Amino acid sequence: MAEPAGGVARGIQSLISARNSLKSSLEKSKAIGLALEKTSPRFDEIEQRLPSLEAAVRPIRADREALVAVGGHINRAVGPAATILKVFDAVHGLEKSLLSDPKNDLSSYLSVLKRLEEALRFLGENCGLAIQWLEDIVEYLEDHSVADEKYLSSLKKSLRGLREFQQDKARLDGGLKDAALDKLENEFRRLLQDNSVPLPMASSSLGDQPCIAPSQLPVTVIHKLQAILGRLRANNRLDKCVSVYVEVRSSNVRASLQALDLDYLDISVNEFNDVQSIEGYISQWGNHLEFAVKHLFEAEFKLCNDVFERFGSNVWMDCFSKIAAQAGMLAFLRFGKTVTDSKTDPIKLLKLLDIFTSLNKLRADFNRLFGGQACVEIQNYTRDLIKKLIDGAAEIFWELLVQVEIQKQIPPPSDGGVPRLVSFVTDYCNKLIGDKYKSTLTQVLLIHKSWRSERFQENQLTVEVLRIIKMIEQNMDAWMKAYPDQTLAHFFGMNNHWHLYKNLKGTRIGDKLGDSWLKEHDQYKEYYATVFLRDSWGKLPSHLSREGLILFSGGHATARDLVKKRLKSFNDAFEEMYKKQSAWVVPEKDLRDRVCQQIVQAVVPVYRSYMQNYGPLVEKDASSSKYVRYTVVALEKMLSSLYVPRPMRYGSFKGTPPSEKLKSDVDLRRTTSAVV
Repeated sequence: MAEPAGGVARGIQSLISARNSLKSSLEKSKAIGLALEKTSPRFDEIEQRLPSLEAAVRPIRADREALVAVGGHINRAVGPAATILKVFDAVHGLEKSLLSDPKNDLSSYLSVLKRLEEALRFLGENCGLAIQWLEDIVEYLEDHSVADEKYLSSLKKSLRGLREFQQDKARLDGGLKDAALDKLENEFRRLLQDNSVPLPMASSSLGDQPCIAPSQLPVTVIHKLQAILGRLRANNRLDKCVSVYVEVRSSNVRASLQALDLDYLDISVNEFNDVQSIEGYISQWGNHLEFAVKHLFEAEFKLCNDVFERFGSNVWMDCFSKIAAQAGMLAFLRFGKTVTDSKTDPIKLLKLLDIFTSLNKLRADFNRLFGGQACVEIQNYTRDLIKKLIDGAAEIFWELLVQVEIQKQIPPPSDGGVPRLVSFVTDYCNKLIGDKYKSTLTQVLLIHKSWRSERFQENQLTVEVLRIIKMIEQNMDAWMKAYPDQTLAHFFGMNNHWHLYKNLKGTRIGDKLGDSWLKEHDQYKEYYATVFLRDSWGKLPSHLSREGLILFSGGHATARDLVKKRLKSFNDAFEEMYKKQSAWVVPEKDLRDRVCQQIVQAVVPVYRSYMQNYGPLVEKDASSSKYVRYTVVALEKMLSSLYVPRPMRYGSFKGTPPSEKLKSDVDLRRTTSAVV
């Protein structure tokens, strides 16, 4: 009976255990059900991501041998790619330094920039290789089906983006290098502008500075400029630097020249009638050109060499040529050409020689400064100007004799004075063979003859000048014959022979003509002066004859009538002669004083004696003023003041030249004011 009871107990216990287990299972199921209900949205999300997850884990599901083989390829590609990423990160680490102002520490800035260039060079050289390796990995995965198509498509798209990125060099640094180079260019300009100061000067000081102007930039600044140029040249920006340099330095030279007042360089041919109107500028031009070449352009030439010497002569010579052109060198040459194009007249010859002298004086400087290929424009302009100067000067000179000869056709001066042609030519010819012009004119004529394969004799210049003087003699003879009044003709001869004698004696022309030639003109002067006085004023005393004036008792009335008659005759003749000769002139003061003294000596003593002896006869007469018109003092004063030149111009000496090389209406006389 005991066993059954024990079995039941065990059965009940088993049921209880089963109930408890079932209850626990139900509770767990209920909890799972609640949990499932809560996580249902997540399952939906997971379900949507399963395709991509499947693709991601596909390689893991590949054959073990394929996975082992691809591992080596991946390691070889990822290593360089990782290195490139580190370099790329380092590039962006330089951004702060390179966006700062180079002025603060130029040396450090250039060092950082060089590091950037090296990093970019590394990226440029290795990015393509790294991408190629990555592309090889993708191709391997595709060939061995290690990854599915969607995964491979995504990789290919990323690699195409990398390839485009790598081909666009500027995107490697996000434009950082260009920004840094722009800052260096700005610093280059700032250094130039801050240290380019116009040369202080005044026009009056020209010619007093024999030394060459020193460099206008401190050595430390030059070194900084060179350092900047080195980096910019390494990045193909040298041309931009040259442009900046030319802009700043040419502006500096122009500012230095402003003090010289060079507005006259812009004068055109149409703005003046002849070379006289600008001859004052021609003298200034020579001084200004010499100053500009020897002080300003010489300094710029040296400075260009100092700054750009490391980059070759072509660079700095090209730089200098642009500075010279932009600073105004061509303007100087254009002014010279304007003078050559001006109206032709004899005084222009001297101005052409002045310009040639200035250029010839600077010939060595021109060859050294502007002799390179870069300065070909200045060379061509200078060569053309010199040719025009030589041709123009030679043509004027060889036409002078013709121009003097044709003046023979025009009438002589009505005042009996020295024609402007005579005074001009004598002084002009003295200048041509004087110290200032003889060697230059000889050189010009020699060059001109050589261009035509003609010989030029050493004394040919002097011979031609003497021919011109002798032509003046012939003109004088022709003019004397043209006077209808022989007294005026003799007066003219006296004036002009004395002028030749006085103005050529002691000169080179006078020495060449010889003492006998000069003495001959002095004798001609004496002869014509004697004849002139005899035939004019020498006749006046004859009107004061004493014949019949014997005073005796009862003869006063007769004597008084004779005195009145003779005084009236004298006065009428004197006034007529004085009126006519008051319009005559003796330009040379020494001759004028001498002639007036001779006239006074010929007339006044006779008049004084006559008035002392016979004046009382008429002075008491009520009509005495009709006969005694002049006191001795007044008469002497009037005669002593004759022949004084008045401020006037003689009639033009014009003629038509036989050659069109000298234009019509050539007026030799009008240029005298510039020479005398």
